[in-house]
Amino acid sequence: GDVLSLRMAKYKGNINLPEYKAVMLASLRSLCKDWGSQHEVSWSWLWENVERMLKALMGKPAVQEKALAALYASLDEAALMVIRKEVYQKFFALAPAGQDYFKQSTTRLYFIADKLVAMTLDMYKEPK
Repeated sequence: GDVLSLRMAKYKGNINLPEYKAVMLASLRSLCKDWGSQHEVSWSWLWENVERMLKALMGKPAVQEKALAALYASLDEAALMVIRKEVYQKFFALAPAGQDYFKQSTTRLYFIADKLVAMTLDMYKEPK
């Protein structure tokens, strides 16, 4: 839902989510030979939840993009160093096996963290 909301924020026009649901269900019915009422209920439930999340995010990505750009622009080298270190501490705490794949030098890890920060802002600018 987050990436979809970023893409929708860049769209210049009216977004009709209920209409999308109708088209999505029609497409799924034609693709699934054994489509039944359980499929209909399940996909309807899924889309209603996605639609609810998208509606809650509407209008927010532009504000978030501006705030994120301002934050990144305001960071000095010491603050960037804290972010670089925190990225890996958090990542390795959540996924300890990641340490097996990140055996590069600290300099290389910091370079990757910088790219991650830049990619985050790029996702707001040009979501794909």
